[in-house]
Amino acid sequence: MFVQMRKITVAEGFADQVAERFRKPGIIEQQEGFVDLKILVKKARRGDEEVVILITWESEEHWKKWEKSDAHIAGHKQRRNEAKPEYILNVEVGHYEVKTVKQAAQSASAED
Repeated sequence: MFVQMRKITVAEGFADQVAERFRKPGIIEQQEGFVDLKILVKKARRGDEEVVILITWESEEHWKKWEKSDAHIAGHKQRRNEAKPEYILNVEVGHYEVKTVKQAAQSASAED
């Protein structure tokens, strides 16, 4: 598996607005090899907030196919002339190969 991570630092009070943008249905969910998308919001009492988007793919090749797809490129072209919102302070992107996934153990009562 392969994961793309986006860490978006936003001004205080804007984390939910950024999370909502990624929460909406989109074409990515229909792409071959797409596994899931997780939205994480770092709990902060005050100050800048962080939103982390984790997009999991079956393989790096599936992710590359998505990145080069007409649908993905068209989505970015559509936003090209839009100014970046002032509340977005920083965006970091990373790519990770998944080495291990652990899942909860089955309970004895679930097997009966």
